[in-house]
Amino acid sequence: QFPLVESGGGSVQPGGSLNLSCKAPGFVVEAIGWFRQAPGMEREAISCFSAYDLTFYADSVKGRFTMSKDSAKNTVNLQMNSLKPEDTGVYYCAAASDCGAMASMNLAYWGQGTQVTVSS
Repeated sequence: QFPLVESGGGSVQPGGSLNLSCKAPGFVVEAIGWFRQAPGMEREAISCFSAYDLTFYADSVKGRFTMSKDSAKNTVNLQMNSLKPEDTGVYYCAAASDCGAMASMNLAYWGQGTQVTVSS
């Protein structure tokens, strides 16, 4: 059973946009964000919000991806713009003790993932 639930993946052409959502029902986390895994590649932490409103973005997505949160709904979103074929992969919402742990992939919880495919 996965405590985090992602939605919003799909297929898009290069240059397009997608918005992913993550719901964390019933509990508060210190840091929440996203990681992805492309076929044959290592997992990559790409974004994180901490409880102190600090934000982390991987260099590979900086300037193109933006996280936002709806505290009332216990939901975080990842707006992905200017998508590239190399953004293709399974995207996972994850929780950790802080964004440093997230960047190191030292995760406490994660979801089942949602597929993002960028292709012409």
